[in-house]
Amino acid sequence: MKLPMQIFIALGLAIKRNIHIFLGIILGIIFGVIMNSYLPQAALENNSIGMIIFNILDLIGQIFLRLIQMVVIPLVFSAIIIGISSIGDNKQLGKFGGKMVFYYAIITIVAVVLGAGLATGLKPGEGVQNYISEQSQIEIQKSFNHIQPSDSGDLSIVNIIDDNPLKSLAQGDTEAVITSIIPDNPVKALAQGNMIAIILFVSIFAVALAKVGEINRPVVAFFESLFAATMKVIDWIMYLAAPGIFALVATSVSQFGLSMFGALSKYFIAIFLGFAIQLFILYPLMLKIFSKVPILTFYSAIAEAMMVAFGTASSSATLPLTIACCEKRGISHKICSFVLPLGATLNMDASALFQVVSVIFLTQAYDLHLSIFQILLIMLLAIIASSTSAGIPSAGLITIVLILQGLGLEASQLVQGFAFLFAIERIIDMFRTMNNVTSDAVVAALIADNENEINYDLLSNPDSTEIV
Repeated sequence: MKLPMQIFIALGLAIKRNIHIFLGIILGIIFGVIMNSYLPQAALENNSIGMIIFNILDLIGQIFLRLIQMVVIPLVFSAIIIGISSIGDNKQLGKFGGKMVFYYAIITIVAVVLGAGLATGLKPGEGVQNYISEQSQIEIQKSFNHIQPSDSGDLSIVNIIDDNPLKSLAQGDTEAVITSIIPDNPVKALAQGNMIAIILFVSIFAVALAKVGEINRPVVAFFESLFAATMKVIDWIMYLAAPGIFALVATSVSQFGLSMFGALSKYFIAIFLGFAIQLFILYPLMLKIFSKVPILTFYSAIAEAMMVAFGTASSSATLPLTIACCEKRGISHKICSFVLPLGATLNMDASALFQVVSVIFLTQAYDLHLSIFQILLIMLLAIIASSTSAGIPSAGLITIVLILQGLGLEASQLVQGFAFLFAIERIIDMFRTMNNVTSDAVVAALIADNENEINYDLLSNPDSTEIV
């Protein structure tokens, strides 16, 4: 199938699958423009019909964000346990697992470093500071200052979360940093939303489950059920995506007009420049350095999977086609069946880049000043949050809540900032899913080349994809 036809099909799938999201965005813009044009600003501030409508829309937007926030902990908890326990239990782990972890680590670390560099260099959030209400900025800054040191090195405000590693670091107490990361009571850490402690405990617990063998099945099966149930809840929440995004976009446009989208230009540039560097520089360099796989030939081989990933915005939905494309072009079933399913679950490097840029964008929009440690913390949490993102549309934006909680912030506090993210999320999601799927296929090709599990005759034969 020729590339123009693949692109046409991908765009058709994108519109068909996400029509309700696009309608929510478009109707939200139209409704917001009407309110902004025909209602005086006082009508949105005084006790009037305009204010009532605005408050209803604001409530709908906050409910949508709170529902997203609600599922983060069970999603992260179950995803980490299932992912680690399944890797440790796989017979191929000794042969392929080390290389897979090595390649995924390189790609993801480069992604978060690239995201942090682009976000701190281009400063995309500064362009939207005028579109965030002063009251919201003050409230967020007060909350954020709970974990910030004063000029004298002491905390300026009492921390609302006990045993928080950020608080201990701000006080210069290294011992307290270490002890606060290790929870003395995991249930307490869970109740307090101390995500670093939760993730550490869950990771250790998952490794233990992987080591005890088949006896772990009842426990792992429970978390598989929890993950499946959480995914079903996410499905239900995403049914509310259209009205939720409509409300978020409408409230923002009603306040600031269409000029708010112009303020997102640097955010767009940062995100898509990062994606372009991954797709056209990082992945080809990985193939060039670690294998003899021809770059253009390989990209041609997986073009259909890339286009379907773009159209569906779901790496899970694209997985069967990704496997088919790789196998039909010479990568062994042994490699594909091991690397690609795990990659679709754990390797989300484009999502990690997106999350780093988006979180720094939000902090800049609310005029929050990040220390070097906090930027490093965002990068670390983005690696974890992206690896726990399910392969479904907008999962990367859902798990961004984990990173915010690591900074002591809640998504429901950042409604105006999230309105910007949701307004353009669907377009960004399609591109980052395409990169995520491409990255999985690249790692499969690298391991196949290293293990002599690739047929180069099939790889260089374009007719071998005709039956895909």
